[in-house]
Amino acid sequence: MKLPEVLKALKGYGTEQNRKVYRRHGVGGDVYGVSYAHLGKLQKAIGLDQELALALWDSGVHDARVLATMVADPQAMKSGDLERWCKSLDNYVVTDAFVKLAGKSRFAQAKMKKWIRSRNEWIASAGWGVAGSLALQDEGLSGEEMDGLLETIEGDIHQQKNRVRHAMNMTLISIGLHSEAFKRKAKAAAKRIGKVEVDHGETNCKTPDAAAYIDKSWEHKRRKHRSC
Repeated sequence: MKLPEVLKALKGYGTEQNRKVYRRHGVGGDVYGVSYAHLGKLQKAIGLDQELALALWDSGVHDARVLATMVADPQAMKSGDLERWCKSLDNYVVTDAFVKLAGKSRFAQAKMKKWIRSRNEWIASAGWGVAGSLALQDEGLSGEEMDGLLETIEGDIHQQKNRVRHAMNMTLISIGLHSEAFKRKAKAAAKRIGKVEVDHGETNCKTPDAAAYIDKSWEHKRRKHRSC
């Protein structure tokens, strides 16, 4: 599929109701209001198409950018493309989509280390999101790296910008799901950190209590394992 055809399809799938929902979640600019069900349908029809992904992102349309992260080939993403995309992030919906792609790229560790130091709210959020993604991968991060991230989260989370606090809290949870040893470490850090305040705007989203969420997730894994 070519860019004009995909943009036409996206626009056709968009609804005013979805546009209102996305705007409540902080999405501004050009947004068609396409549901994730329809984005998934287009993703299935397109498959991986790196050239199209780059063009979709460059269109500047929110829905096209989310789709770009879904049809891009993580291994074909260049370092410069990841940097360019990351610098244009401006809301958490597209940031979360971008993180899923960046976390699978061969530059994931390098970008994580760079981005988490950024003073830009969305770039730092992406960096912490990639850190969380890597923590869930078997060989994504070393134990020493996760210890360092836990130390940084515990020391800095309450001083960070709004969405960075959320991303750090989610990374804390991801580290707690890595292994039994890190479950204990992450829960201990979460208890020392205490309540993490995040402004979710005009949504019903809530910031999870990290220690409770880790326990709940481990219990879910145990029940799933017993049922196999």
